[in-house]
Amino acid sequence: MSLILRIVVLPALLLGAVLLYAASKPDIFRVERSRNIEAPPEKIFALINDFHNWPRWAPQDREDATMHRTFSGAERGVGAVSEWTSSGSAGRGRMAIIESAPGQKVSVQVDFVKPLAAHNINQFTLQPSGSTTRVTWGMQGTNLFMMKFMSVFVNMDRMAGKHFESGLEDLKVAAEK
Repeated sequence: MSLILRIVVLPALLLGAVLLYAASKPDIFRVERSRNIEAPPEKIFALINDFHNWPRWAPQDREDATMHRTFSGAERGVGAVSEWTSSGSAGRGRMAIIESAPGQKVSVQVDFVKPLAAHNINQFTLQPSGSTTRVTWGMQGTNLFMMKFMSVFVNMDRMAGKHFESGLEDLKVAAEK
C-alpha cells in the first residue's frame, strides 16, 4: 500500500495543492512599466495613437517577421482598429483605440484569439516634465485560470514587463529622432 501511496496519492495531492494555489491568484492582473523619453508628449502621442506607427516601436511588430497587420475604422484615435495574424509568436488578434486624449492618454482594447483567447486593456499615459515625458504602459485584464496556473511556474509580470520595457525603449528611440 505504501508504494501505491507514493506513486499515485502523493503526486495527486501535490497536483491538487498546485491547482488550489493557482485558483487563489487574483482574478484581475496588471502589468505596468514606465520610461522617461526626451520628447514632447505630442510627438510620443502621435506614435501611439496611430496603429500605422506601431511597427516602428511595438515589440510584437519588430520581433515577429511573419506578422501581418490590417487596418480599419478611423485613421487614428478612437475607432482606429488593427487586426493581426502571425504564424510566429504574435498569434492572432484585434486591437482598437477606445480612448484618446491628445498628449495625455491612449487606451487600447486588445482581443487575442491565438495562442490563447484573452481580452485586455492597454493604457498609455504621458506626463510631461520639462523636456522629458514620462510614458507609462499598463495592461490589465482577466486572469484566466490557465494564466493563473502558468503563473505558479513563470513570473508573468516579469515576462510581460520585458515586452513593455522593450517597447518603451523602441518608442524612446523613435520619439527622440
